[in-house]
Amino acid sequence: MDTPVWMTMLSIVVGFAAAFLMGKWLIPRLRALKAGQEIREVGPKWHNSKAGTPTMGGLCFIFASAFSAVTGWYGYRTGDYTHLLVLALAVMFGAIGFYDDYIKVKKHRNLGLTGLQKLLLQIAAAVIFLLALHFTGELKYDLYIPFVRQPVAKVPTVLYLAVAVFVIVGCVNAVNLTDGIDGLASGVTLPVMVFFTVTALGKEKFGLAAFPATLAGGLIGFLFYNFYPAQVFMGDTGSLFLGGAVVGLAAQVSQGKVGAVTGGSGLAVQVNGVLRPGLGGCGLIPVQHGGMRGTACKNVRFKHAGSLSMMQNSVHTPLSLLLL
Repeated sequence: MDTPVWMTMLSIVVGFAAAFLMGKWLIPRLRALKAGQEIREVGPKWHNSKAGTPTMGGLCFIFASAFSAVTGWYGYRTGDYTHLLVLALAVMFGAIGFYDDYIKVKKHRNLGLTGLQKLLLQIAAAVIFLLALHFTGELKYDLYIPFVRQPVAKVPTVLYLAVAVFVIVGCVNAVNLTDGIDGLASGVTLPVMVFFTVTALGKEKFGLAAFPATLAGGLIGFLFYNFYPAQVFMGDTGSLFLGGAVVGLAAQVSQGKVGAVTGGSGLAVQVNGVLRPGLGGCGLIPVQHGGMRGTACKNVRFKHAGSLSMMQNSVHTPLSLLLL
């Protein structure tokens, strides 16, 4: 078996072990610190039973993902450092989420950073990432159309960057909105990471493949604690990190052409949240909490949403091959 494939398999194992062991160490300490989740009053009533469950558990797979800087050594031989750029983007968004979670825990409330504060910090992270791509020569100012392999036009730099920032922030928050039920965001993102791993290997981006492979293993390890009934939530720490990872990988693997398909679940949640204005106060409740018809208001409970969404994204991701 080729060395890059072996290294990718090792990345998955290392990621799993790191996240699983981190969870064993982290969860008791989060409980001791009383870093419990505060539940929004507007949410479904059955969510009240989850109040006090430790949050910031996303640190488990963030810690695991950091090992990709080591397991991606094979890419260094060919000058492939792209996984470090993706890791940096994900960590920046994860840091924003961590600060948000910290405020919630410290002040014992569900609201952390204000919307404007989050937006400005996320825009800054997106700009830093794009500038890094620009100065490393990784950013191409081309306009692509799905199913057309060649760029159809060059886009003015300022316009491209403005649109790119908008897309990055929007997609990251789509993943953030997907979180909310035991095993959901982690289950949805797992097949996406597997897809990016296989795609990066196919494109001989061996260093890049190390990051989604390590994160996939980390998500499996985290699911041992996050699957129903969850012992810990990833919090904004984890969900914003995952959003940054998905966006960064989409940008590096194929100029972002696969993002809309691989992120199908997050996109559906975000569109649903925008289009449902009221429903007797349930318009603020994402689709995963009760479906498109506001059934969350009727105390409907989905115990295995994570499994269902994992299967859903397992269908989405192969479709992305059509856009490569």
